Amino acid sequence: MTADYCHPTAPHTKLRMPNWYVSNLMMDRALDAVARKVKHLDRDHDIPYLAGYSKDGKTIYIDRHMPSTWKYKGRSIDTDRFLLLHEEVEKTLIDQLDLHYLHAHQIATRAEEAAIRAAGISWREYNDFMQKYVKKMGDERLTNVPADLDLKPYRDEHDTDLLERMAASVEKGICPEGVDRDKLHAKIKSQLKTMLSHAHDPLGGKSGAGKKPRRK
Repeated sequence: MTADYCHPTAPHTKLRMPNWYVSNLMMDRALDAVARKVKHLDRDHDIPYLAGYSKDGKTIYIDRHMPSTWKYKGRSIDTDRFLLLHEEVEKTLIDQLDLHYLHAHQIATRAEEAAIRAAGISWREYNDFMQKYVKKMGDERLTNVPADLDLKPYRDEHDTDLLERMAASVEKGICPEGVDRDKLHAKIKSQLKTMLSHAHDPLGGKSGAGKKPRRK
């Protein structure tokens, strides 16, 4: 990513309102700032669910078949900017605040949505366009996955931690009134066992394993 990356629709002129107000121009500038922070953008690999990041966070991966621009109502939209925002926010929240992937992903998606709307783009149409290029786990097109791709998001989608805490609570007798504790505990443990058996090889193509939804 070049150091002089700057979007032409975000001129560096003084805003007519305080910079803490909600501002489409300020959001555009924020996307530029995030893009400039990306140490390395890689578009040479196959990435499950469109985009991801390396374990050390220094590389943002965007699937090699994902177009970098999208024609929308006569405009040429630079889609990389929005994907970079999502992945950088998500990775930062996971690494710096130790958030669970599902929580970080939700916040990152909201940030991406806000940026899309600020750019005057339909979130639904943006999602429909992205969905065409999403490669899911087990997809035969996943032939060139980077060795240092962070797999935590694909594992955490199953949220085994939550199930383990639920099982521990039931073992202590903490469960809704009128619920058969033994049956509930057995059901939770069974689900946990199934999820763990699918999670041992996130890129191994097992049905339903390691799901990281980019588009909802």
